[in-house]
Amino acid sequence: MEPLGPIETLGLFPGERAALISLLESLDSEDWAISTVCAGWTVHDVALHILWGDISYLSRVRDGFTGLHSPPAGDLSEPADLLTYINAINQTWVTGAGSVSPPLVVDFLRLIGERITDFCGTLDLGANGGVVSWAGPAQAPVWMDVAREYTERWHHQQHIRDATGKPGLMEREWCHPVLDAFARALPFALRKERPAEGTTVALEVTGAAGDIWIASRANGSWSLGRGDADRLVAATSRVTLDQDTAWRLFTRGLVPEKAAEHVTIAGDPALACRVLRMVTIIA
Repeated sequence: MEPLGPIETLGLFPGERAALISLLESLDSEDWAISTVCAGWTVHDVALHILWGDISYLSRVRDGFTGLHSPPAGDLSEPADLLTYINAINQTWVTGAGSVSPPLVVDFLRLIGERITDFCGTLDLGANGGVVSWAGPAQAPVWMDVAREYTERWHHQQHIRDATGKPGLMEREWCHPVLDAFARALPFALRKERPAEGTTVALEVTGAAGDIWIASRANGSWSLGRGDADRLVAATSRVTLDQDTAWRLFTRGLVPEKAAEHVTIAGDPALACRVLRMVTIIA
């Protein structure tokens, strides 16, 4: 297999933000009130959530500031507790900022988008960064942390585009890095499966932004590489789906049962099931 290298997303932040600003500036007041796939949230709420992601990232990572209020008692290393905590923070922000006008939301997104780009440009992408929980419990390199931040902004912009009937940023330049980052969750998604050494699981995403990723079982653990047509056919289990289905499925916008008509499975179904239930967001 071809080894997987760092995902280059740093240069995408200005263009992604420019596309978001252009999108939001094209909306009328009724559009801002449209419901999105994010339960209970309108377009206005999702835009506020994107803004909160920027503010939270710069506060935590650039400024080392985690807030003046302590998190609730409990072990936040437990996924369910962490999910509850993050959902509560997100909803508190969206509710509290609900009176911010759409023009001001756009102004803030433009300003802080510049701050994000400036700060990320100072990072040592090869250093150890924070934990990307859906890809595993260990510290991830900074480039992966940055890639995760890019996927967050990209997929929430897609939610707004979907809700308002605007075409998505599905060109390879914008979408392949997202899918490549999501695929890094595959070994972690398979961690509870312990088949024979040499077992391989292939994820094939079709479309202009698609690719083939192969998870291999060796020395008691799973590793990930980039595959080709021959390795795809030879895989113990393989899952094939189009790029639009892939990003929705892995970000909980589509449940596996609803995605079934867009998915082709071959080989071991238990391993394929792990792939289909792979999640690449926290909340």
